Amino acid sequence: MSATYTFDVFATLDGYGSYGPDGDWGGYWGKQGPELLDHRLSHYNHPQRIVFGAKTFRMMTKMVGLSKGTAGVDEWNLRMRDMPATVVSTTLKGPFDWPNATVVSGDAVDIVARLKKESPVPLRSHGSLSLNRALMAAGLVDFIQVTLFPVISGKTGTSPILQGSDDFDLELLEHRTLDGRTQEQIYRPTLHRSTTRGMENPQIPKY
Repeated sequence: MSATYTFDVFATLDGYGSYGPDGDWGGYWGKQGPELLDHRLSHYNHPQRIVFGAKTFRMMTKMVGLSKGTAGVDEWNLRMRDMPATVVSTTLKGPFDWPNATVVSGDAVDIVARLKKESPVPLRSHGSLSLNRALMAAGLVDFIQVTLFPVISGKTGTSPILQGSDDFDLELLEHRTLDGRTQEQIYRPTLHRSTTRGMENPQIPKY
């Protein structure tokens, strides 16, 4: 049986990613209430393999790598840090400030397709936007988990989470409100097949 793959991403209301206190303002810092933190921790209560792209892995090691210790690091990040990780990159070289991280070079679609066949545990990817857009296009993402923070970052946002993505239909599987302000939605994506594709000389209505 193929391992499931979850694309886990933080977003603002206007669709920008949340990239750390020194990067884009995405809402997490300052709005990570106790209910959200407990819920995030629950996602790491069972064995998983974490999948990162190079950019997100660099960011995560900078923020919560081993050299940061445990002081001031949210517990769910510590739990994630202790899990085995596959980093898809052609440029990164070790050693890394992250335990159990393995860099794999090659085509991301081929790498993750192989992981899904071989992994005895589910796969989860945090952030890693360009990586996950490619995996969505290849039909390898089983679940999109969006944590939507009650902020707009129209002036400072630089990383639209789905810009350049294909069109997808989304089946809502779960949703919840955390700390009375933050939304989590879990979807199953399916590549959208337009009913107009392949039509010859479609009739354009006159108004």
